[in-house]
Amino acid sequence: MTTSTRDRIIDSAMELFGRNGYKGTSVAQIEKAAGLTPGAGGLYHHFRTKEAVLAAGIERHLDRVAALRDIRSVFAGVGDLRTELTLTARYALAELDSETELLRIVASEARARPELVEGAVQQLIGATLEGFAAWLRDTAAVPAEKADATAAVGLGALLTSRLLRVLLDTDPISVPDDVLITTWVEMMHAHLTTGP
Repeated sequence: MTTSTRDRIIDSAMELFGRNGYKGTSVAQIEKAAGLTPGAGGLYHHFRTKEAVLAAGIERHLDRVAALRDIRSVFAGVGDLRTELTLTARYALAELDSETELLRIVASEARARPELVEGAVQQLIGATLEGFAAWLRDTAAVPAEKADATAAVGLGALLTSRLLRVLLDTDPISVPDDVLITTWVEMMHAHLTTGP
C-alpha cells in the first residue's frame, strides 16, 4: 500500500517532533524526512502551517487510541478479577508504549501549545482513567466515591513507569514489566477485595 504524501508528512513530523520538539523541528527537516525537496514548500501544499501538521498528527494518534480503547470490551467480563486486572495492566502499558511519540510531544508542548495538547491529555489519560473508574464501579463493585481515586492511583502507577522513561529518556525504575504487572495486580486485587 502506498502512503500518501500527506501521511508521510504527518509520520515524519510526529517522529521529528517527538525527538527534537516542535520548536527544534524545521519545515525543511519535515520535508526532507517525508521525501520532499527540503525548503521547496511542498509541506504547504498539504498543510497551512507547521502547527497544522502537529494538530493533524495529534488527531491521528488520538483516533487510533480511541479505536484501541474499544479492545477492552473484548476482555471485559472474563469473570476473574485477577485476569481482568492483568489484561488491563498489559493493555495500559502496551497503549502507553505505542504512544511514546505522542507522550513526548504532549510533555514538551504542554506549556507552549496548551490548546493543542489539552485534548490529547484528556483522551489519552483522562478518558482512560474515567473508563477504568467506570469498570471499577461496574465490575469490581467499588463505591463511586472511591472509584476515581482508585483508578488514579492504580493507573497512575502504570503511567508513571512509562512517563519517566519518556521524559528522562532512561528507565530509572528498571523493574521488568512482568514483575511490575504481577505486583500491580496483587496490590489492586488486595485493595479491591478487602472491606472498607
